[in-house]
Amino acid sequence: MTRVTVKTTINHRKYELAPDPNQTLLDILREELGLTGTKRGCEIGQCGACTVLIDGRAANSCLVLAPQIDGKEILTVEGLASDGRLHPLQESFMDHDAVHCGFCTPGMLMSAKDLLDHAPHPSEEEIRVGISGNLCRCTGYVQIVDAIHDAAERLGKKERIEN
Repeated sequence: MTRVTVKTTINHRKYELAPDPNQTLLDILREELGLTGTKRGCEIGQCGACTVLIDGRAANSCLVLAPQIDGKEILTVEGLASDGRLHPLQESFMDHDAVHCGFCTPGMLMSAKDLLDHAPHPSEEEIRVGISGNLCRCTGYVQIVDAIHDAAERLGKKERIEN
């Protein structure tokens, strides 16, 4: 099969890739680039384990084909932390024991980042809607919702301090 040339930015690093046009972003991340934080779950876009941000919006990487990432900016869970410091979402998830088996956590974090980037002060209902595409088999979501709410507060305080 003819390969395509794709220029993209992943976790703030520019790449020029030559994937098979039927290859998914999930496969590129895990198999070509070794970014295994993005999990392979259902592979039909229903579990959210493979959620990444594409141009700042949550997307199931198992449903995105290689040509669709050309010119796009992609952020995975590996790109959340910066300068060796966890992102406030990651800190909140740890502080609220919102990480159990950990399988859903990367996708949940990315959906939460999308939510907080676009709705910095979400209600509980907005948080639940924001993570509704992510399944967790270990929790009743209470700790996850609490962690996202806490992260929103932390990010708000950080923003006020920086201004």
